[in-house]
Amino acid sequence: MKLLIALYFYILATIQLGLLLGVYHYYRSQSAVRPSAYWMGSLVVSILALAIFGTGVLTIEDVSKPEFNFTIANTLFYVAAILQLLFCRSLNQPISKRIEYAFIFSVLIFIPFFEWMRIHGTFEIRTAVICVITGSFFIWQIVQLREKRKSTPSKQLMYLQYATTAELFFAIGRLSVVVASGFTIRQVEQIPQFLILLTIMQIVMNTLAYIAIGGYWSERIALASAQSQTENKEIKSLLMERENLISNLLKANKTVATGALSASIAHELNQPLGASQLNIQFLQKKLSEGHLTAEQNQEILAALLADNQRATNIIQSLRSIFSDGKIGAEQIELDELIESILKITKPEIQAKNIQVVLDLRSNSVINVNRGEIQQVLLNLINNAIQALSESTRSSRMLQIESRDVSGGVQLLISDNGGGVPIDAQIHLFELLSNSNKRSGMGLGLWLCQHIVSRHGGSIRYEDASSGGAQFTVFLPSTQD
Repeated sequence: MKLLIALYFYILATIQLGLLLGVYHYYRSQSAVRPSAYWMGSLVVSILALAIFGTGVLTIEDVSKPEFNFTIANTLFYVAAILQLLFCRSLNQPISKRIEYAFIFSVLIFIPFFEWMRIHGTFEIRTAVICVITGSFFIWQIVQLREKRKSTPSKQLMYLQYATTAELFFAIGRLSVVVASGFTIRQVEQIPQFLILLTIMQIVMNTLAYIAIGGYWSERIALASAQSQTENKEIKSLLMERENLISNLLKANKTVATGALSASIAHELNQPLGASQLNIQFLQKKLSEGHLTAEQNQEILAALLADNQRATNIIQSLRSIFSDGKIGAEQIELDELIESILKITKPEIQAKNIQVVLDLRSNSVINVNRGEIQQVLLNLINNAIQALSESTRSSRMLQIESRDVSGGVQLLISDNGGGVPIDAQIHLFELLSNSNKRSGMGLGLWLCQHIVSRHGGSIRYEDASSGGAQFTVFLPSTQD
């Protein structure tokens, strides 16, 4: 009889150990959802309790006066029940330190209490007390599971609730059998077969409860995995929308730059086109009069070719800026790029009596998208021109410096205009910020920062020593 009962406990301990090892292996293979420490702790303690209790059954002589290992085993069963209860409660709300300390205190009370019952009590009293304690735990556990299932339906929690209800049923059955028995049990062979069956079935239901909790954990992992896949798709979609937004902003910024420079472009192109028109009219007049000499013919043709080439150069310099096509990165010299932008803005600079001071000392080559960096330079120079045009100073100065620094090239564009108010500086590079309206519908400086950052560089603002604004741009140089 004793060997058979002990074997039951060992089998259930082995089943729970297999569940623990499987959970641990799965735990190491994924990190989406970690198992509850309460549940894992309860399972470990339950395995120890089953093994110690089974060993105690093999060595017991007098059931009414068992050895101290039964105190250890029953204390472990009590701790396992508490941890499983805390797991169920944690499904609805976080476990406070007060509750944890209260249960720890109850364990400290349970140990001497059960030890006193082991020495002075009977088998029937100990069984009845354990049934009452665990039964109250089961009732509380069922209440917590029902509350959780109302807010979050789960089949595994439903199975756990059924298993806990069965545990409660078998605990009540054990209590009824003990109360109904009219004699004192002293030997294992005297224990009623029905009581043994109820005890084993209660532990079986407890094992099924652990399996249901493991299933709930797997269920959460599956939900988390599905949610992760959905979130990945959403993130991918958002990234595509972001790229489309940036592409549209680049185009919008080019449109704004086109409007800002339309007068300058017209003025710059009108000069060679007007000269060409005068030369053509002069040529037509001479041809009609028949007085065109060979020298005049060569001189007029040379002038026409020069004016045509001048217009071509202007168009080519603007082409990369206002082109909608994608331009790949290329190795360029920053100083050459600055000079090409100044040629475009020269008429507007002259019309507003702005003095340009150049201090270009960079010899490094940078690998950048030419069109995008041109947009950065054009935005910053246009901002300075706009600020200077609104300035009341008699001497308006735009200063552009470039120098080689560690790891790249540094560009400084400053003016002696009104500068940027302190309260607006913190929002200067934000998209559609009110402080950025001058720089192209509130996207100019944001776009400058985006382009420079994408090239591995940085841009910052600070007040210029002359009292105006100063933008410092860093771009990494090409590594040999």
